[in-house]
Amino acid sequence: MKITRNMNGNTLTVALEGRLDTTTAPELEQTLKDSMDAASELTLDFEKLEYISSAGLRVLLSAHKVMAKKGGMKVVNVNEIVSEVFDVTGFADILNIE
Repeated sequence: MKITRNMNGNTLTVALEGRLDTTTAPELEQTLKDSMDAASELTLDFEKLEYISSAGLRVLLSAHKVMAKKGGMKVVNVNEIVSEVFDVTGFADILNIE
């Protein structure tokens, strides 16, 4: 998985490319831990994300909890496969998906 970070003012944008699963979730978790302190808003760009597993969902939930206290988090450019996972797991009701 490829992770791209971009800080614009107080908004952190993290774009993911590939698969977010048990193998790659720890990398995203560390990237977010290292970057979220300086941000009051987080945007996750899933345009090139092909798959998300329960391990990836756990990382998203953790980030959502942290960012809910600071300003918010949104997920953008979600494809049909990832959107279906969000729907089935109830994450579509928890996350701000645009």
